Amino acid sequence: MSNRTMNLNDALYAYLIDTGVREPAILARLREETSELSHSAMQVAPEQGQFMQMLVRLMGVKRIVEVGTFTGYSSLSMALALPEGGELIACDASEEWTAMARRYWQEAGVAEKVTLHLGPAAETLLKLIDDYGEESFDLAFIDADKINYDTYYEHCLKLVRPGGAILVDNVLWGGSVIDPENRKADTHAIRTFNEKLMRDARIDMVMLPIADGLTLAVRRPLV
Repeated sequence: MSNRTMNLNDALYAYLIDTGVREPAILARLREETSELSHSAMQVAPEQGQFMQMLVRLMGVKRIVEVGTFTGYSSLSMALALPEGGELIACDASEEWTAMARRYWQEAGVAEKVTLHLGPAAETLLKLIDDYGEESFDLAFIDADKINYDTYYEHCLKLVRPGGAILVDNVLWGGSVIDPENRKADTHAIRTFNEKLMRDARIDMVMLPIADGLTLAVRRPLV
């Protein structure tokens, strides 16, 4: 029994992965290939990918928008859980990193469910609002440049239906959010963003200590 989240040392984390994460072989291979990249820390953790995959199934999600795709672990995790006819719109700026994502989407048989938009994500999100209309998505995942988190969130809040969810990654930012000496722009942006969501009456929310911190925000019905 515990009244707070425990710290995970390496051995306990290994136990969690070994006994609590059913990672398909294709996701394990993608994670291993990504680990060889210089920016491998940008990839979501396997337990986070499984949590997001389960959320897609629990909510009956049919349409997802992802802001920040990298090599595709999160998008592949969610796309594997989408039903027939489901759709995931992936937004990223890197053709190099998403080339790996495309390869794994194809191999996993979900390429027809995923549409990749390369370019500034804020512009893509505005176009999605125009093309699909507001309240047309069930789930959004934000994991991109931290300075623009608030912009992405506001656009996703328009895209997501009432009762739909927005997942936001890196909200603990390696612990930097509680370091008063850390005045870097990214850290300040995340602190400000976290404080905003805590007060935002348009959503119900919880900040979860998964990986680098994951906020789950559910859009409330309009009154």
